[in-house]
Order: sequence, then structure tokens, then C-alpha cells
Amino acid sequence: MNKFIGILIGLALLTVPIYAWITNFAGFGTAAMSFLKGGIIWVLILTGAISLVIGLSNLRE
Repeated sequence: MNKFIGILIGLALLTVPIYAWITNFAGFGTAAMSFLKGGIIWVLILTGAISLVIGLSNLRE
């Protein structure tokens, strides 16, 4: 029974934010898109920095 409760809680935690995003409830959709756009840039910057450090580390060896 605990597994089913965990699954139901997980589904609720997924569907409620998605619904709020789609309907743009209280501006959450706009805020989510801004956060994602900024997050994509930071992921690309950090991936490039990590690749650079790994490449420099491999040059030393």
C-alpha cells in the first residue's frame, strides 16, 4: 500500500506544476520559462568549463 501512496504523491507532484505551467496560473508559466532559459545557458557554460579543465588536465599527462 505504501508503494501506491508514493506513486500517487509523485503523480500529484508532477501534474500540479505542469498544469500551473500550462495555464500560466499566477504567472508561474512565465517564471518557469525564464528559469529554464537561464538554466540552459548556465548548463552550457559549466559544460564548456568542465570540458576545458578536463582537456587541460589531459595535456599535462
